[in-house]
Amino acid sequence: MRPTDLGRTAVPGRPALRGELLLTAVARPDPDTDTYRSSLVRIDSGETTPWTHGERDTAPAISPDGRWVAFLRATGTDAPQLYVMPSSGGESRRLTHLPLGAGAPVWAPDSRRIAFTARVPEPGRYGTAVDSGGEVLSAERERPRRITRFDYRLDDEGFVRDRPRRLFVVDVETAGTAPSATEEPAPLTGAAVSVKDPAWTPDGTGVVVAAPRDWDARETQHQDLYVIPADGGEPELLVRCPGAAAHPVVADDGTVFFYGTAFDGFAAVARNTGLWATSLDTKAPPRRLTDVETVDCESAAGPPVPRRNDVLVAVRHRGAVELRGVPRDADGAVLDTLPLVTGDRAAVRSFAADGDRVAVVQAGPADTGEVLLVGADGSVRALTDFSAALREAGIRPVDEVTATAPDGYPVHGWVVTPEGEGPHPVLLVVHGGPFAQYDWGLFDEAQIYASAGYLVVLPNPRGSAGYGESHGRAIVGALGTVDADDVLALLDAVLERPDADADRVGVMGGSYGGFMTGWLAAHHGHRFRAAWSERAVNAWDSFTGSSDIGWWFASAYVGDDVEEQRRRSPLTYADRINIPFAIAHSEHDWRCPIEQAQRMFVAVKTAGCETELLLFPGEGHELTRSGRPRHRIQRFDAVLEWWQRHLPVS
Repeated sequence: MRPTDLGRTAVPGRPALRGELLLTAVARPDPDTDTYRSSLVRIDSGETTPWTHGERDTAPAISPDGRWVAFLRATGTDAPQLYVMPSSGGESRRLTHLPLGAGAPVWAPDSRRIAFTARVPEPGRYGTAVDSGGEVLSAERERPRRITRFDYRLDDEGFVRDRPRRLFVVDVETAGTAPSATEEPAPLTGAAVSVKDPAWTPDGTGVVVAAPRDWDARETQHQDLYVIPADGGEPELLVRCPGAAAHPVVADDGTVFFYGTAFDGFAAVARNTGLWATSLDTKAPPRRLTDVETVDCESAAGPPVPRRNDVLVAVRHRGAVELRGVPRDADGAVLDTLPLVTGDRAAVRSFAADGDRVAVVQAGPADTGEVLLVGADGSVRALTDFSAALREAGIRPVDEVTATAPDGYPVHGWVVTPEGEGPHPVLLVVHGGPFAQYDWGLFDEAQIYASAGYLVVLPNPRGSAGYGESHGRAIVGALGTVDADDVLALLDAVLERPDADADRVGVMGGSYGGFMTGWLAAHHGHRFRAAWSERAVNAWDSFTGSSDIGWWFASAYVGDDVEEQRRRSPLTYADRINIPFAIAHSEHDWRCPIEQAQRMFVAVKTAGCETELLLFPGEGHELTRSGRPRHRIQRFDAVLEWWQRHLPVS
């Protein structure tokens, strides 16, 4: 796989399944237009046919009676709006004209109403104000923002307190017929709070949402569940959670299942996400169905799916993301007792169910995600081949690797091997998070580096997710200790292979991986020929006040003592770095702000080390995953040029 093969990737979104109708949105980067394109496709008996032909159609949802398909459509630079079309095919109809777009649709039980959330701008902002000549005011001409809280912005979203995410309910038969945008439906929640993850009650009278503790009265990491009357009215607290709640879903018997973490105060980091339950009728205290240590639900895969006797959830486990069934009456069930549906040595990205059938989007080492159908008998059948073009371009094999850290702790990861016997130069690539994991799904970066001739090492050290909560929390207050030991131990295990050149090794990573790159370059630089640090945390003291999450995240991982923050910062040891050190960053990164890169660049260069700074305009923290396609390709070209300079391959 080469950088230009990025345009060959096709990534399916969460499937929608009802009866014989199975839909998903398939997204593709388009380097020629420097955009992403997405359309809905129908999957029928292994045959994939186009369902819509918009520029960016996403989030299909089929009505309970099977008559309608709701979805989001974005055109040009416009925000996505809500559309609906007959499930039998035909013309789509636009339901919303909201200035900042609409969120994913959720059908009511009556198949007539749709709930969704949408950011609503404060009057006079985000294109809603015009000057005396009728010209829309640009962002630079808006009045200043008055900021009184820490939680006023989010990376990749922007400012949030002047455009809260509010709940809407629209009637499919009447929505979109208003002659002007001023007659859009009124939101059901006020401007004081942002809500998320709407789910209908079985009788259709209310919508359950997740919202910040005490209706967002003050800064908090806690999220509780509320019920909003579907016809309008005051929110009612459903359950006060021991931490943060997300993705509620209400079963027919009134049981509310949701994902949740448990923590006190702002200590929300490195916590396993469990499956919880409460009652819509009795508002009973929440009950954790899954074990806190061994079960870590992947909420990004979508809400839990209740069935007759169990609840389907995706679980992170040793680099896999597995679909498992949790018994409805479970109480702290450990991972090994939960039946595996699919996902062994694979990564479930999303799933949906209709009766006894389950549609799953699952990625493997040679694909970015395919749609599988799990039958009532448990059989699993692959229905798509979206990654065929990628495999034609060339996919390098992936091997599991295990090692033992100096203190006897087991370490797990992968190595992606290039063509030929070698010995090949080696790249140690550390993931971000840190509470994340490399998984069995195809990783485009590792494939591109391996195809260029590098043997790529992908470790999941302590601090990562998927190996137990204690594994993830092992580095809280101890960054740069056992995590550094683990990545070096896995590297040493790989360097024993005959196809690895132990004298030609580089280190690189982004975000927390960028932190680790700077830390290793300063403390173990003799082991590497060069380093590539990207969107890194380099200085915890300034991160505390400049990052969108710094006001709580730095304290949770490092503590509040400024001297300790400096001891845990690669910047403090920049004068020790004596290997070529590249720094890549995005100008609009609010997670690890640009000052993190600038301070490191100045410090390393002042110390006399070879260094350079590569800045990407208009991009945020998610450049490598969702940045402009051309920037992603240009970044790959820059990375390969850097390594060809310092770890040349023939």
